[in-house]
Amino acid sequence: MSAELTAGLGAEPAAEPTAGPTAGPVTLHPRRSALYAGNTQAVIHRGLLATRSTNYLVILSGFFEPVFYLLSLGIGFGALVGSVQTSTGAEVSYAAFIAPALLAVSAMNGAVYDSTWNVFFKLNFSKLYQGMLTTSLGPLDVALGEIFLALLRGAMYAVGFMVIMQTFGLNLAWTALLALPAVLLIAFGFASLGMAITSYMKTFQQIEWVSFIMLPMFLFSATFYPITVYPEAVQWIIQALPLWHGVELIRGLTTGALSPMMFVHVGYFVVMIAVGIVFTTSRLRSLFLK
Repeated sequence: MSAELTAGLGAEPAAEPTAGPTAGPVTLHPRRSALYAGNTQAVIHRGLLATRSTNYLVILSGFFEPVFYLLSLGIGFGALVGSVQTSTGAEVSYAAFIAPALLAVSAMNGAVYDSTWNVFFKLNFSKLYQGMLTTSLGPLDVALGEIFLALLRGAMYAVGFMVIMQTFGLNLAWTALLALPAVLLIAFGFASLGMAITSYMKTFQQIEWVSFIMLPMFLFSATFYPITVYPEAVQWIIQALPLWHGVELIRGLTTGALSPMMFVHVGYFVVMIAVGIVFTTSRLRSLFLK
């Protein structure tokens, strides 16, 4: 790691090795720093600078996927379906039924892609975290910084999709304003857990399991039809999935179909965030600060 990069991460530049016949290559080893140095912004700043060289088409692809689903199914297929009943018994158009679900999917996609594939490369190939932890940064600084960057991507997807929903008149109640902080909560939960899981992965075959798990969760979490179409035993399995809680939370806010169950959905993601941060911090510490 260069002295400039080390300084940019919040530490003093390493001293140049003394020239001489016995001088050899200098190897940086992560030092046993504090758990949290209060310098998360250094990780975030580095991530934002690195984004400048990113292919923005790759980033935007995750945003357009749910938009295409909304246009093809919500607007097109929705003309044949008519109205659908929400979990609280409210009748809404099919487009208004699936739009909040796709909003939750947008938040999930942005957060998961950033906290899995990007983190996997930094962890196993560029060795970025190992370099960061040679500075004053602690594992919690790195974890929070990376999770924030993933959260930012999920939030960008969700805000853009929210604008599209408003354009088509699919926000049916004033409580739709609360969908924005709810989306941030969902993205935070998926980013935290995504990074925690990725820290245990070593091969591309393992990281591909993320997409394998996301696809059925996207299709079956009451995204395109009410959960009541499933047998009761299957409903219990679906209700354990994080995306189902996100879908129901956003759907209730955008349609105005509020219920006490929404506090359960919020609590689910609070626990998810706490578990993700704890496991990510512990894992980084065990990997690099032995």
